[in-house]
Amino acid sequence: MFSRLFSKILLFLLPLAAMAQTAQDWKAMERSIGVVLANDLGRNGYYDQKPIAETMAALCEQVDVECVVAPGDIHHFEGVRSVDDPLWMTNYELIYSHPELMIPWHCTLGNHEYRGTTQACIDYTRKSARWNMPERYHTFVLTADDGTTLRFVLIDTTPLIDKYRTETDKYPDAALQDRDRQLAWMDSVLTAANEDWVLVAGHHPVYADTGKDDCERADMQKYVRPVLQRHSDKVAMYLCGHIHNFQHIRPGNGDPIDYVVNSSASLSRKKVAPTPGAVFVSGESGFSFIAADRHSLTLYMLDKEGRTLHKIERTK
Repeated sequence: MFSRLFSKILLFLLPLAAMAQTAQDWKAMERSIGVVLANDLGRNGYYDQKPIAETMAALCEQVDVECVVAPGDIHHFEGVRSVDDPLWMTNYELIYSHPELMIPWHCTLGNHEYRGTTQACIDYTRKSARWNMPERYHTFVLTADDGTTLRFVLIDTTPLIDKYRTETDKYPDAALQDRDRQLAWMDSVLTAANEDWVLVAGHHPVYADTGKDDCERADMQKYVRPVLQRHSDKVAMYLCGHIHNFQHIRPGNGDPIDYVVNSSASLSRKKVAPTPGAVFVSGESGFSFIAADRHSLTLYMLDKEGRTLHKIERTK
């Protein structure tokens, strides 16, 4: 019995197959809309950050990619102090310098940005030709030539969690944000959404295996989950980072949304175990590629060499 249980756990922990190692394999993933999902980046190029940036660029050379979505912690550890902070160069500009990565980056704030001056991340939108964070939470729509539409709803999760709101010495901007206003905005955007696919992205998970404080997920389940569930007929996936490993969770109980924890694109946490509802987990570092057309949406979890560890498919 123990051996059977151990084998079952290994299915979660080990990559299923190296399904995307060549340019042809990557090209086969292409659909009407392509998006790279990368988060927990900022390590000044160290650990796996630079190799993963190079793999992201290599993928973009083979597949049409409209943008990068980066849900938080672009800057470790103390955020940035201004739009001229050197971390913009060492964490971002000089690392993602390949011509294929000179595409729009749609970003959200993580808890590490909240340890600095969060307004600087918004203001950098006016300085950079590719950085997009017009507000703390925002939405945008991608439209393909064939009419396929994909909406991203990017939320600001740190001030939704009481832990960060009370630690004013470490996260000075968190308590200044209006939680109810953001949740009402999120609800109104999802109510009006009529695109082929809708994805919600924020830094913190609703569900995850993690050694981080339980209160983080408890508050996300208290405040964000009800909004997601009210619009579960529209929202295909909730995408997040923060945990530094890959997790795909389907919680059940009538909730059809796929909850995706996207691994760190720099330094991963190898220790991860299946939590209730887990379909797949992996301690590898990497990023994800999202491909969509009118009838299908697929998220590929890719390791630092661009090999597919797991994929999530939604169809209509």
